[in-house]
Amino acid sequence: MALWRAYQQALASHPWKVQVLTAGSLMGVGDVISQQLVERRGLQDHQLYRTATMALLGCGFVGPVVGGWYRVLDGLVPGNTKVTALKKMLVDQGGFAPCFLGCFLPLAGALSGLSVQDNWAKLQRDYTDALITNYYIWPAVQLANFYFIPLHYRLAVVQCVAVIWNSYLSWKAHQP
Repeated sequence: MALWRAYQQALASHPWKVQVLTAGSLMGVGDVISQQLVERRGLQDHQLYRTATMALLGCGFVGPVVGGWYRVLDGLVPGNTKVTALKKMLVDQGGFAPCFLGCFLPLAGALSGLSVQDNWAKLQRDYTDALITNYYIWPAVQLANFYFIPLHYRLAVVQCVAVIWNSYLSWKAHQP
């Protein structure tokens, strides 16, 4: 409970920094889960650079982009009703999610050292599968998020749910 209060105080004092650091931390955790539980690499073969890259993507891309998107979306679709939450989810999943994945996957590929040609081929191969998998998870999560969760907690809620999603994205982004 004390940890939650400290998080709330930090969020109130430094909302942007805390949201970005939360996203980065949870992206790193997602990669650790991917490497250890999904890929079963073991500690000896754990790629620390990859975990650091995913955490960096969280702090430098996911946190700022998603956090900023939630502010924009609240301006585009103001309100807090069930219908408003549904509209926000439809705009988020119909417009933002495809663009976000289209940026995230090549960015992760570039940071992993893929050539432009390999990155393009990987994007063409993985994008549709990642987007379809997105639609299995995120519409319900976002509907609840937009209806029940105040704006300043949305990124944290999404990133907590996203630990599993981040594991998937890390695995997808790092498949040969």
